[in-house]
Amino acid sequence: MAGTPTSTTRPEPVLGVIVPAYNEGRSLEQVVRRVLQEPLVRQVVIVDDCSTDGTLAAARQFASDQRVVVKHHETNRGKGAAIRTGLEAITAPLVLIQDADLEYDPADYDKLISPILRGRADVVFGTRGFAGHSAYSYWFVIGNQLVTTATNIMFNCYIQDMETRFKVMRTSLMRRLGLRGNRFDVEPEITGRIPRLGYRIYEVPIDYSARTREQGKKLTWRDGVRALFVLLAVRLATTRQLFGKPDPYHRERLRSLDTVLMGGGAVESRTGIEE
Repeated sequence: MAGTPTSTTRPEPVLGVIVPAYNEGRSLEQVVRRVLQEPLVRQVVIVDDCSTDGTLAAARQFASDQRVVVKHHETNRGKGAAIRTGLEAITAPLVLIQDADLEYDPADYDKLISPILRGRADVVFGTRGFAGHSAYSYWFVIGNQLVTTATNIMFNCYIQDMETRFKVMRTSLMRRLGLRGNRFDVEPEITGRIPRLGYRIYEVPIDYSARTREQGKKLTWRDGVRALFVLLAVRLATTRQLFGKPDPYHRERLRSLDTVLMGGGAVESRTGIEE
């Protein structure tokens, strides 16, 4: 009707973003600016892992923004340790890991968290569709396929991209994973611990543009080999060794997810995520 005012409902910010950074001074500022443009972002925790370039200075440029927290390691402790440091500071109900480079696009946040907001998942991975313009190398892609296949065999699941860095989940769940990996081994550790708790990993396609060595890519074939050993260790460990005493949280969450997936539960709104 003409003259009737219209209103647009902005989504409530529910996402906390951990940005682990080591010698990413060239790209960190641009990445964080892009992250802060996303309306779903409530909080950004930048963790400088004792960089030797201008990474910490770039991070501190955002100190005046109330959404940004800057943490600093006095010694280089690795990506896994940086993620744990960031997780301690997260207060948002959902958490995502954003590498401090330009390989992953924050514009994908909305579709990454959508299955969680709809109550259909507690964990979502962004699946990379490797192509000529997005793959770092043929062997990089083959290596990812091998560790992904190993994951599916060990944990009797079916995912397409185990090593993706875009992983989003409830903060309450991530804190219960009991992560111990200090370096890149944290990625397969996260992936392995999730199915051990009974959760299914929901996947959505994302945009991806791999860096070259000259642009700062750090992952090597050795990390792929280590990933296999980490996956095997998680698979062979007992539940008590991995998580300690049984936690009723998981039983309640899995029951809630099953109810929604079977069509018997309410769909969660953008403002209904529990803290």
